[in-house]
Amino acid sequence: MSGIKSRLAIMNFLQFAVWGAYLTCIGNYLGPHGLGTEISWFYSVQGIVSIFMPAIIGIIADKYMQGQKLLGVCHFLAGLFMLSAWWYGHTHDQLDFSTFFTLYTCSVAFYMPTIALSNTVAFSVLKRNGYDTIKDFPPIRVLGTVGFIASMWFVNSVYFVDGHLGFTLSSENPYAGFRFQYTDMQLLFCGILGLILGIYACTLPACPTEGRNAGKVSLVDAFGLNAFKLFKIKKMALFFIFSMLLGVSLQITNGYATPYITSFKGVAEYASTFGANNATLLTSLSQISEALCILLIPFFLKRFGIKKVMLIAMMAWVLRFGFFGIGNPGSGLWLFILSMIVYGVAFDFFNVSGALFVEQETDKSIKGAAQGVFMLMTNGVGATFGTLGAGAIINHYCHWTTVGNASYFTGDWQYPWLIFAAYALVVFILFAILFKYKHVRPVEPSAQKM
Repeated sequence: MSGIKSRLAIMNFLQFAVWGAYLTCIGNYLGPHGLGTEISWFYSVQGIVSIFMPAIIGIIADKYMQGQKLLGVCHFLAGLFMLSAWWYGHTHDQLDFSTFFTLYTCSVAFYMPTIALSNTVAFSVLKRNGYDTIKDFPPIRVLGTVGFIASMWFVNSVYFVDGHLGFTLSSENPYAGFRFQYTDMQLLFCGILGLILGIYACTLPACPTEGRNAGKVSLVDAFGLNAFKLFKIKKMALFFIFSMLLGVSLQITNGYATPYITSFKGVAEYASTFGANNATLLTSLSQISEALCILLIPFFLKRFGIKKVMLIAMMAWVLRFGFFGIGNPGSGLWLFILSMIVYGVAFDFFNVSGALFVEQETDKSIKGAAQGVFMLMTNGVGATFGTLGAGAIINHYCHWTTVGNASYFTGDWQYPWLIFAAYALVVFILFAILFKYKHVRPVEPSAQKM
């Protein structure tokens, strides 16, 4: 890998390592510190800020500030706000929701636009250095998933308490309960990574702006509102509506998988099992599956078409939730592992295939805006309301309970997971009936010659 591509790979590694530091395990920290019933808000806010912040940052990147510098500024501000959230949490045993949530939201608001902005920077640098983005970007992007996984493994295993810094996967270690996945140290780690990336991004090659006078863009165009005319087309309207309905599932396991798995530590039968004590590590199998399943998408799309691929994704969500509902970290650990494996199919076959479908079915004049609508319906509207709804259901059946010296999210977890599985199954059935799409399988070159 060349010097330029290596530098972009490092950027992608850090980009997602920042997110992986807390995304799947912050619930384990919030619960024992008084905000267990508010976990859903900490995940839904990612969707809320994603509705408007990427567009605002995109306008700035196009007109006023070079992309790599803006990326650095956003990460630096996100890192500072996350460090502020860490400091507040570090100095308060019980968290005030309004104070902590405000600091967290400010960090997320500056982080979420950087996901798209980092891609923009990578594309710009690659093109200006004569590289083929289709060929050379995927290996660079894979390092992002590697960074996310590495960060999850780090916070799962590292502890720091009373001056003792160490690494453990065993529940027998006296410091096991102080690992970053349970404490405010995950926020400190995230904030430090953010500052490092903020500085590093500013050293990347320049990504020139179009200039503030390089064509006037209306707010309708800037926010992608012109693409909403696609709702006049029945096929596209149904696709976007079902994207929203399936988007409901996206953040549920990010928010509640680790508190659920960790809750088994409050059950004597499972208290010392590897799974219950390494929930973040176990959950990282989902990201490994995600990275591998991306490679399957071209084959499945070519052979089966978008409708069948989306149906496969929807059924995978049914299995994702269902395996959680009937599994446990002891004899049922294999069901948890299966849940992690099918997540790759559930997430990738929906998100990546959906984006490719939008790319193929929309006019080139609104392709970018159409992708924005797809993201709005899934990660914005769908994920926001889905996470809040899931939080209400889980809070009805489960409660944070003190067991010994620790607090766990205990209760009738099987009911919420099976409710979510049933919901995904209903979406699957409705999509199969209502969405009409005839797939024409492309003719192989060898067949054309015959």
